[in-house]
Amino acid sequence: MRRLSGKSVYKGIALGPAVVLKKNEYPVQRIKAADADTEILRLKKAAERTAVKLQQLYKKALKEAGEAGAALFKVYQMILEDKDYLDVIQNMIRREMVNAEYAVFVTGAQYSEMFAGMEEEYMKARAADMKDISDRLIRSLTGYEENEPVFTEPSIILAEDLSPGETVQMDKEKILGFVTVHGSVNSHTAILARMMNIPALLGVPVDLDAIHTGMKVVVDGLKGEVIFEPTEEICIQARERIHEEKEKLLLLKSLRGKESITSGGRKIRIYANIGSVGDVEYALENDAEGIGLFRSEFLYLGRTDFPTEEEQFAVYRQVVQRMAGKKVVIRTLDIGADKMADYFNLEREDNPAMGFRGIRICLKQPKIFKTQLRALLRAAVFGNLSVMYPMITSVWEVKRINEIVEEVRKELEEEQIPYKMPEQGIMIETPAAVMISDELAALTDFFSIGTNDLTQYTLAIDRQNERLDDFFDTRHKAVIRMIHMVVENAHRAGKWVGICGELGADTGMTETFVNMGVDELSVAPSMVLKLRKTVREM
Repeated sequence: MRRLSGKSVYKGIALGPAVVLKKNEYPVQRIKAADADTEILRLKKAAERTAVKLQQLYKKALKEAGEAGAALFKVYQMILEDKDYLDVIQNMIRREMVNAEYAVFVTGAQYSEMFAGMEEEYMKARAADMKDISDRLIRSLTGYEENEPVFTEPSIILAEDLSPGETVQMDKEKILGFVTVHGSVNSHTAILARMMNIPALLGVPVDLDAIHTGMKVVVDGLKGEVIFEPTEEICIQARERIHEEKEKLLLLKSLRGKESITSGGRKIRIYANIGSVGDVEYALENDAEGIGLFRSEFLYLGRTDFPTEEEQFAVYRQVVQRMAGKKVVIRTLDIGADKMADYFNLEREDNPAMGFRGIRICLKQPKIFKTQLRALLRAAVFGNLSVMYPMITSVWEVKRINEIVEEVRKELEEEQIPYKMPEQGIMIETPAAVMISDELAALTDFFSIGTNDLTQYTLAIDRQNERLDDFFDTRHKAVIRMIHMVVENAHRAGKWVGICGELGADTGMTETFVNMGVDELSVAPSMVLKLRKTVREM
């Protein structure tokens, strides 16, 4: 028996025989082209054939992983049709007079290297997507067929890596789990594994030559480990846990696709809070009706310089496209307090929670703010995007925000860059915002109540101070009354209001919020179906 650890992408468990996959290698040679136009025509025809194959994969993924899981093949088609990508390949063919296969290979490698060099993990994972698209084009040009394994019984797949296409082409009924040597938890293969409820471990340092097909294997997504040739006792435990997981899954699946509506007919939207692009899949996996809080500051943290407009645009577009028409509320930059980035050159403060943070930074440094707004307005073209501004305390702040947004809109209009004006709302997380919420409602499209900070500022308690945990009462009567006041003022102005703080996930408060008239609760993805169950049982 041997145990190895890896990165888990689906918290399930599987037991079965191993099938070791070895990929076919297809060499790409640099060949002098006799005629550039002929090579470019070959490229276009290969792209057309690849597009047909991607459409077939889309239809298969639609059945097995749903709209969200299948959407990535639409993204692949967009890459395949991307003018910049194809222009680079065609220019290389004309400039260096080389064969189409070689130009695709070099261009794909350059794009993959660019993505792999990015600091954000999700963008790094896009390197594999570019390689997959380029490999598909090369196979179409050379006539090599994609490896499509056939299994005689349900098995656990072991491979160096798997592309999304390879994953979808396999018979889902015969796949118990995946174990790969390489791969990212943000890769599209990992996304598909989650959407298809397949236990999967990536980055497992296994020597595939030492594993033989038929060997018994346990994949434990909860512990993040794979066990080769397990004992009978471990096999019995695994079977018991598989049975338990199936029962839990059936319970949750029974709520998927159902409305979050009380027996009395009161409807409430249950959205998900996410902190990075990779979390979108967890939101979809748990059937969130939308994204109520997308914390955009992850783009700014853990790096040495500001993210560019194009970097941000790419991420926001990915999110709204992945959500396939469901609402995505993106909170603008909320650096400061407990989230710091050295390159902002912010001075250390004695009380950062009440200092230079959130919208205050954006209004004092409008260049940073405008870059993000440009990316957001551009991304709004691709889906149901809303923008939300944090740490509001005054009417003048909202008016100034609206002025800056209008400036950005005019810039994009003059530059003839496609954009769309998104729904715009504000965070209610200070007592000041609560008390003037009637005036703020006239200037915004919606409110989202951030109960974590609202509780902190109302009770004058630093929520980062562990010594004050006993005093930090999330259900304090003052906080509940403030929430009620905000809901009434929002509705009086015809605006919707949600809660995106931890209190929204407190099932003991759900009935109170529904009775108040709260329109939306945004919670951790893992809480979506539990909250739906609570609402439906009211």
